[in-house]
Amino acid sequence: MHQPSAEPRAESRRSGALRVGLFNVKYSPNLGDGLLSECIEAELKRIVPGLSVEAFDLAGRTDYVAGGRLRGTALSLLQSSPTPVRHGLARTLLGRSLSRQRPVWRARLAGIDAAVTGGGNLFSDADLNFPLKIDAAWGELRAAGIPTAVFAVGVADNWSETGAALFRRALAGTRILHASVRDARSAEIWNRRLGPSGAPRAQVVHDPGLLVARHVPQLRRPGTTPRIGLGLTHPTTLRYHSDEAAVSERDLNAWYAALVRGCFARGWTVDVFTNGSPEDEAYLRRLRTILAETAPAPAGGPAITFAPRFRNPTELAAFVSGLDLLMAHRLHANIAAYSYGIPQIGFTWDLKLASFFDLVGRSDYVRTAGRERPEAVLALAERGLREGLDRRRHAAILNEARADVAALAEALTTSVEARAARLHEAHP
Repeated sequence: MHQPSAEPRAESRRSGALRVGLFNVKYSPNLGDGLLSECIEAELKRIVPGLSVEAFDLAGRTDYVAGGRLRGTALSLLQSSPTPVRHGLARTLLGRSLSRQRPVWRARLAGIDAAVTGGGNLFSDADLNFPLKIDAAWGELRAAGIPTAVFAVGVADNWSETGAALFRRALAGTRILHASVRDARSAEIWNRRLGPSGAPRAQVVHDPGLLVARHVPQLRRPGTTPRIGLGLTHPTTLRYHSDEAAVSERDLNAWYAALVRGCFARGWTVDVFTNGSPEDEAYLRRLRTILAETAPAPAGGPAITFAPRFRNPTELAAFVSGLDLLMAHRLHANIAAYSYGIPQIGFTWDLKLASFFDLVGRSDYVRTAGRERPEAVLALAERGLREGLDRRRHAAILNEARADVAALAEALTTSVEARAARLHEAHP
C-alpha cells in the first residue's frame, strides 16, 4: 500500500522557502508524541533543503515539560463521571484554553505556506479532547487559506455524536492535500466516517517514529548481560483508554514483581522506565517500593535500575537504543525499539499497539500484562532474544517509512509551487 518514493523529485526542487506548520501534540509529557514529531521534522528537512518547520502543539505547549502532577487524579475523576458531565467539563475547560490559543496560532500562521496535521492518535475522541482541538486548529487554517496534509494519524472508532460532528465541521471547507493513516483499521474508520463528508481516501503509511534510528545514533553499552527494558504505564491510564477489561493495580503490581523475579532468575538486568507522563512517573515511584520488597535483586546478581524521567525524545530514544529487549505498553517505546532493531514484547491495551505489531509482522509478540502467566511472557522474551528481528523486513519497513515522508514532502512542495504559479499568473 506504499507509494513509490517521491524523494528524487522533492529533492530536485531545492526549495529554500517552504515554511511548514506541524500540528500535533509534540510537547506532550508523553515523549512518544515528541519522538514522532521530531522524526517528521528531521526527515522533511533532509528531503527538502532549506525547509523550515514550526511546531503548533494542539494544547498550546511550547517546550518539553514534565506535566502536572494532578493529571492522574483528573483522569480518575473523568473516568468516574457520566459522559454528559465529562463532555461539559471538556467544552468549558478546553474551550477557554483554545480561545486563548487561537489568536496565537493566527499570528504565527502568517509565516506558514502549508500545514501538516499528524502524526499521533489525533482522530480519537476521549471526552472531546481532539475533536475540539482539531476543529479549532483547522478553523484557523481555513481562515488563513492554508492547506493541510494529514499524515500518519491514528483514527479510533470511539467518536461520540458530538465528537463526530466536530470532526466533520473541521473538515468542511478545509483543503486537504494528502491524507494518510498509520494502519489499515484507521483507514477503514477514516473512509467510513469522513469519506461521506468529502475527505480524500486515506493511504496507509508507516508511523514516522520508525525513522528515529536514522536521526538519533544508537548507544550500546558494553557487556554481555542482556538488558531488559520494562516500560510502565499507570493503571488508571490503561483503564481510561483501554479497549479491553483492565487489570487491577494490585494484580498488575504482583504480576510485574513476578516478571522481574523471572528476569533475575535468567541472569538479566532490568531497566524500568516510562515515556514521561506524570501519572506513569508516579506509578514508577510506587512500583519501585513494591519491587524492592517483593522482587529484590539477588546479592551479586543482576541489577535493577529505575531511569530518571527523560527530558526530551532524544533521551528516550537513546535509552531504548541501548536495550537488548523491550517490554512495554506505550506504542512509541515499541516503535523506537523496532527502529533500532531491538526485539520487543508489546503489552496490549488498545488496538493501535496490536495494529503496529501486525503491520511489522510481530503479532506473536503481543501479550496482556497481568493476565498471561509471567513464565509464558518470559519464554517469549527468551525467544525474542534468540531470534531477534527479521532483518530484511526491518530494512524494507524503514525504507518504506522514509518513502512515506518523501511522498508527504512532494505533496507539500507541489501545492506551494502551484499556488505560487497561480499568484504569478494573476500578478505578473
